[in-house]
Amino acid sequence: MSVWLPTAPCRPETCLRERAPAVSHPRRMLRLGSCVAVVLAGVALSLPVRLLPYGSRVPLTRLWARVLLHSLGVTVRLSGAVGSGGALVVANHVSWLDIPLLAAGRPGRSLAKTEVHRWPVLGHLVAWGGTVFLDRDRLRTLPDTVAQVAAVLRSGRPLIVFPEGSTWCGRESGRFRPALFQAAVDAGAVVEPVTIRYRLGDGRPTNAPAFIGDDGLLTSLARVVAVRGLVAEVTFRPPIPPPATAPGAPRAAARRELARAAQASVVGVP
Repeated sequence: MSVWLPTAPCRPETCLRERAPAVSHPRRMLRLGSCVAVVLAGVALSLPVRLLPYGSRVPLTRLWARVLLHSLGVTVRLSGAVGSGGALVVANHVSWLDIPLLAAGRPGRSLAKTEVHRWPVLGHLVAWGGTVFLDRDRLRTLPDTVAQVAAVLRSGRPLIVFPEGSTWCGRESGRFRPALFQAAVDAGAVVEPVTIRYRLGDGRPTNAPAFIGDDGLLTSLARVVAVRGLVAEVTFRPPIPPPATAPGAPRAAARRELARAAQASVVGVP
């Protein structure tokens, strides 16, 4: 277990017991092949796209994310007002799908654990996208990571964080850890809460996309492409301004206040 970010108690054997409606095996293979093609196209185009002005990269990133999700059989439903400019975008964390889902509505740099960098193909893609990596087992690097995040926010760019510190099954959630909210306080940036929910075509909630415990990426991918009628709901909540802090006031109090407000907005926990 990390010295800072906890491991969620959710496990595949306990949280993924329900059977979701499934598509045929040929359809699954078609989805897998389409997904691989879209990812490889993203890798091939990532360098020339990075040479474009930021304003031109955003719609291209949004388009790529939506095509990727469509290739996996995921229907995306976005609601709420999407913000602009520098903001700390925070969301509950259920799956690796959360990353392209947010990119489909609010592209930006993201914070990820260092393990993601070692993922085949996808790891390099997220690194080229300007991801800030967090070493969860080296607490002494945390202040530098917060400073990197604050620098991104000051530059007027959004940065995506999953402050639960781990993926959860979707029906259970974790406490928002306040450490990274310090970057919003330091940069004077707003926090934009986002709620992610997964459902089946008939409206029932589903845990099928959850990426939890010892689940492997390929195992989770195979489960996702097998689901019939998977719907991802992404709701952008009203932004939260940074709290006013008096000179000499404890920094920890401000970030804890932001974390509580963001969690209440995302998952309804006071």
